[in-house]
Amino acid sequence: MTDGVHNLPQRSDPILRVVPAPADINSNGHIFGGWVLSQMDIAGGIVAARVAQGATATVAIEAMEFIAPILLRDIISVYAHLEKRGRTSMGIRIEVIATRDRGETEVKVTEGLFTFVALDENHRPRPLPPA
Repeated sequence: MTDGVHNLPQRSDPILRVVPAPADINSNGHIFGGWVLSQMDIAGGIVAARVAQGATATVAIEAMEFIAPILLRDIISVYAHLEKRGRTSMGIRIEVIATRDRGETEVKVTEGLFTFVALDENHRPRPLPPA
């Protein structure tokens, strides 16, 4: 099942698994990059909210590179984990894998480091709870 995957780190269960819709396709027949980024932001936000034990906001995305296109029939798995922890912010490493060919091939399509900040009730940065 992992014929197309080489040198990928061991992963836990995906935070998010999604099937792109026909409306998500660009004129090249690939999935819009913005759609992929939004899925990554959703998954990263889930992990960030768990770490922060409350509301968070995305404040930065470090160097993104699209390694391979996402195709219409792909199943997208988004993996995310805490990589860095600061006083009010955290870096969440996010990786996207496309499963295609009826589950026969997995292809890493992109990854990035998203920075989230914990928010208080006034939408201002607040300290993260103890680890």
